[in-house]
Amino acid sequence: MKIIVVSDTHKNFMALDAVMKKNADADMLIHLGDGEHEFNDIEHAYPQFPMVYVGGNCDFGTHELTHIVHACGYKLFCCHGHTLGVHDGLSLLVSTAKKNDCKIALYGHTHLYRTEIVDGVFVMNPGSLDSPRNHNKPTFGIIELNENGQINMNILAMERK
Repeated sequence: MKIIVVSDTHKNFMALDAVMKKNADADMLIHLGDGEHEFNDIEHAYPQFPMVYVGGNCDFGTHELTHIVHACGYKLFCCHGHTLGVHDGLSLLVSTAKKNDCKIALYGHTHLYRTEIVDGVFVMNPGSLDSPRNHNKPTFGIIELNENGQINMNILAMERK
């Protein structure tokens, strides 16, 4: 199973649409917040495509702040991260994922991409498609899961236009 993970698109529909077109073979999109308007537009453009959205600190809709996705025998904890203090470290994120029996924790908010394993939990921040920090290119994540226990997480960069 191939999952696209994005965050912090901040009204940049064109970037989000480019990711969708580039990854037409994916099975799901997870958006980690701060992009409710373009997410709604993407949902309408790809109605058959499974999608999940969690609310971010710049969103004004009534979105869940966390969501647990079941995929290919795994549980993925999804959040924007602002309510879990991700700027100060990942301990609360990881402990919350573990309390929910999730092997994978996904977050955004910092606009800095990151993949690592923390205390047995696979952690990913896909960065930002619209406004990356530290002079990085816009980025998004791809997670590939299989039923044999393999978890592959990758960060991919997009060219600025």
